[in-house]
Amino acid sequence: MDMDLIPAPAHTGDDGRRGFLFDPSTTITADPGTEGTERWLRSTLGAAFGLPLAPGGSGRAENAGDAGDAGDNTVRLRLDPALEPEGYRLTTGTGRHVEITGGSPAGVFWGAQTLRQLLGPEAFRRAPVSPGAPRSVPAADITDHPRFPWRGMMLDVARHFLPKDDVLRYLDLLAAHKLNVFHFHLTDDQGWRIEIKRHPRLTEVGSWRPRTKHGHRASELWDETPHGGHYTQDDIREIVAYAAERHIRVVPEIDIPGHSQAAIAAYPELGNADVVDTAALSVWDTWGINANVLAPTDSTLRFFEGVLEEVLDLFPAATSPFIHIGGDECRKEQWKDSPAAQARIEEFGLANEDELQSWIIRHFDTWLTARGRRLIGWDEILEGGLPAGAAVSSWRGYRGGVAAAEAGHDVVMCPEQHVYLDHRQDGGPDEPMPIGFVRTLEDVYRFEPVPPGLSEEAARHILGTQANVWTEVMQNRARVDYQVFPRLAAFAEVAWSPLPAPAARDYADFERRMSAHYPRLDALGVDYRHPDGPLPRQKRPGVLGRPLDGPPPNV
Repeated sequence: MDMDLIPAPAHTGDDGRRGFLFDPSTTITADPGTEGTERWLRSTLGAAFGLPLAPGGSGRAENAGDAGDAGDNTVRLRLDPALEPEGYRLTTGTGRHVEITGGSPAGVFWGAQTLRQLLGPEAFRRAPVSPGAPRSVPAADITDHPRFPWRGMMLDVARHFLPKDDVLRYLDLLAAHKLNVFHFHLTDDQGWRIEIKRHPRLTEVGSWRPRTKHGHRASELWDETPHGGHYTQDDIREIVAYAAERHIRVVPEIDIPGHSQAAIAAYPELGNADVVDTAALSVWDTWGINANVLAPTDSTLRFFEGVLEEVLDLFPAATSPFIHIGGDECRKEQWKDSPAAQARIEEFGLANEDELQSWIIRHFDTWLTARGRRLIGWDEILEGGLPAGAAVSSWRGYRGGVAAAEAGHDVVMCPEQHVYLDHRQDGGPDEPMPIGFVRTLEDVYRFEPVPPGLSEEAARHILGTQANVWTEVMQNRARVDYQVFPRLAAFAEVAWSPLPAPAARDYADFERRMSAHYPRLDALGVDYRHPDGPLPRQKRPGVLGRPLDGPPPNV
């Protein structure tokens, strides 16, 4: 059955039944545990259609097992542990009701996302176009479940800060595409974005840089306006709670030991002061791989233990079992020149600077494990040896992920060659600020997270995949939208939908279904890249936050 759903469900069908009509008397009944989806349906569909969607009364608690006692004209939310945990079954039309049954509360919520798509683009608006008008959903019988348990997007707010409301909006966009992990890149050389009460200078100093390079590394264009911002601890708690209501886990990232100039600018003692004047450092105002790394001292370890204590309090284990510590692009020249770093290598009998980084990673792996959390880092943490329980984000192609999985480590596949959404979407001259590989919508759609040749045992360690959004050239929300969409929709299908047999996805069918999805994105106010090219979307002044006549030279 053709319903133009994205991501495509595992199985769809109908038996010729009539569809279901939402009207002012439609009610919702919910099993215990599904009340969050009930509230979400009322706040989204109710607002979009101007309908009360009142509680149905019966069909809850004691009567949840009897399909007939909730009456007609009802949306019924049910739990059935026989289904896969995030799986669901959606039926419409039988006895004039809609029933969403999930293997868990998350499964019910993902079924509600499908119901919203079936109701058309009007269901994605915040207020009704025609208040109170009946809204029909076609007859459907959908059985669905995700391919991977980790379906994520990483958002870098360190290079360009996004206000809290923009972050909440992206959580809604992830949920609409059945993505369930939000990797929150909170610290880097160019900014520290999370309030740490015991170390206030991290945000007082580290969250602001004096200026920003406009474009990529070769650019000589500068925005002389100071740039910055941070999230208070209450902001973080709100973001985490908002994500949890949408069954999205938040993975905070605190970069250690590289990508740390903002922290060193705030607290110079964290740097290698025996080889560089750390007191003269400011928050970095350009892009690239920075030479300033953390000093491998006991006081640095204690400092970041204090940081992580507050991070663990803000990101509870139930919703944030993984803590990302970065570990990527750690230049080691300062350690080679530092007598203090060399003394540490000798003290612990380490072979070289790679093992010194591994010693730091192992320290925090032990520290996090003792507190019931799991460490995850970029694939450079494999260098010098990896702690047994650590997981890997494989970004430098497949190789690191394959090595980690074959060694028994869990892996999230996010190779830059395929799913770095800051990379250009076309090779033409009109693409704004083009960087990286050309990766079209079709390229992302054909990405396969499980590398060929991986052993069956190792394949079980592929937790899933995520798309990464680095924001060096994304200075505002509209610019992020342009890079992320529509490619995130293609990625969502890769992460959720079963791999066809033979293993080749039908891009022509996906492209056809996207023709129905673009109006949904329009209703959500997403400034996506137009499928016909960049110019149709750029005709609106200011969408990209700069003159829209193509990129400046040499960027």
